[in-house]
Amino acid sequence: MNNTAYLTSYVNQFVETVKKAGIKDVVICPGSRSTPLAYAFAKSEGIEFYKQIDERSAAFFALGIAKAKKSPVVLLCTSGTAAANFFPAIVEAYYARIPLLVITADRPHELREVGAPQAIDQINLYGKHVKWTVDFPIPEDNPESLAFIERHIHRAISTTKTLPMGPVHINVPFREPLLIDMEQQLPVTQVHFSEVGKLVASDDFMHWYRELLLHETNGLLIVGDSLQTIEGFWEFARSLQWPVLADPLSNLRASVPEDCFHLCIDQYDALLKNEVFKEKVVPQVVIRFGAQPVSKPLSLFLKACNPKIFIAVDESPIFRDSLQVVTHHIQAGASSLWVQMSNKKTSTYLENWSKANDIATKHIQLYIEQEADEGALAGVLFETLAEGIDLFASSSMPIRDVDTFFNKTSRDIQIYCNRGTNGIDGVVSTAFGVQAATKRPGYLLIGDLAFLHDVNGLIISRFQKSNMTIVVMNNDGGGIFSYLPQSTEGTYFEDLFGTPTGLEFSHIAAMYHAQYDAVHTKEDLKNVLLQPKIKDIRIIEVFTNREENTQTHRSLWTAISKELDVVWKA
Repeated sequence: MNNTAYLTSYVNQFVETVKKAGIKDVVICPGSRSTPLAYAFAKSEGIEFYKQIDERSAAFFALGIAKAKKSPVVLLCTSGTAAANFFPAIVEAYYARIPLLVITADRPHELREVGAPQAIDQINLYGKHVKWTVDFPIPEDNPESLAFIERHIHRAISTTKTLPMGPVHINVPFREPLLIDMEQQLPVTQVHFSEVGKLVASDDFMHWYRELLLHETNGLLIVGDSLQTIEGFWEFARSLQWPVLADPLSNLRASVPEDCFHLCIDQYDALLKNEVFKEKVVPQVVIRFGAQPVSKPLSLFLKACNPKIFIAVDESPIFRDSLQVVTHHIQAGASSLWVQMSNKKTSTYLENWSKANDIATKHIQLYIEQEADEGALAGVLFETLAEGIDLFASSSMPIRDVDTFFNKTSRDIQIYCNRGTNGIDGVVSTAFGVQAATKRPGYLLIGDLAFLHDVNGLIISRFQKSNMTIVVMNNDGGGIFSYLPQSTEGTYFEDLFGTPTGLEFSHIAAMYHAQYDAVHTKEDLKNVLLQPKIKDIRIIEVFTNREENTQTHRSLWTAISKELDVVWKA
């Protein structure tokens, strides 16, 4: 067997095993050393492959697909710094628990550490930020290599899907020549099925848990990001009659059943800034599903009241308890604890939360109607979103404005954000990945600095059909820092944290043939959002003022707090 024949057998075995394991999405970056696998994936039926010339953007794009589908995506690049550019997205995937099968082509062993071009040390390149890493054998005329490939790919994919999910790295060395036989028959794989089991709590715990739920009334349900499913949650909450503090990334604020509206508390961030209200709603029991929510006031509240029983339900043995308040860590799938209760009635505790939430919602709605800052503008956007939309929010101010101004609704709107490490890198690319996965109209709410940080993500639109509306809140700098203590240092704050660029994005829109609108008022934004979208990409640049945003946000919280004082001091 010549070099081309066994190289072809090697990559065909690789690709067919990936397909057999159920992976259908492959993101490929062009490069010489990865040629054999790139061609093998491209010619294989049943594979949907995407290309992106910027590896950093490509990795976040793949992350977006995997985030939306909750299933592994292949990410392929050539050797050298191309592989290093994957790293930020891999870190995000690891902490956000997103399954990626990262494949880096490499120089053969004799060209490593000898000064060969485009060769870096790729063994354990991503360190502890992947769940597993393996260096594959060089393609050779050896049937045992093909068996090794098959079994290790199944192991790799099973590892990505084992809860908590995450990235796995396969490093694959190739010798030249790199061309394969495009007509060679595909292999018949031997391992036909690999299944990842489910985690459930013990019978003893479930007996104690049911008794706790049955008799406790002053209890809180907190639901954060990273749940595998929310199906069945509202049936559980309806039977329990506890307040549900729903982080926007839980996707429990949308498609809310009408008879559960009073249970869904979506204004807890504002409510928990009020000292009187906090004293009235100290919980005896807290159950958290998923990650800790975005809200800092919620974190401070939980830390201060230190509930007698705090159950954190998590698929991972890693204790996500930065507050150090968890008393029971249950390693199980969240839905396995959504048990049905009977004869539970609405409590005074729930009524207090629901009444306060109505007060805050009233102020939020008035604010959206009367003010013109970023929060009000974001609220206008959220109210305009139609059924069947995906909304991606950048970190920093956008996700906080979602937390404050995205009110619970019966509409089907899914919300996404990169909160594994809370960074602003790769936001554009991840949003495009989500849209590519769901095929639903996508909206991205992003600040000017985050948009600049990943403007290369727009390149993906040159290679495939997209449906994305990007709303850029351009306050000429980093708005989130205006709310932090460093903003009180007047001399250096603007240079080091405000970081104004003085840029606007009409030319970027023209470069990518995007529909573009510049917006300066709330009325302009309403009108633009109601106009039909006529191009694959629409960029709406909204010009705002950072100082005004800070002042008006604080005035909103003050107004809510004053009414809460009146109601609960009476």
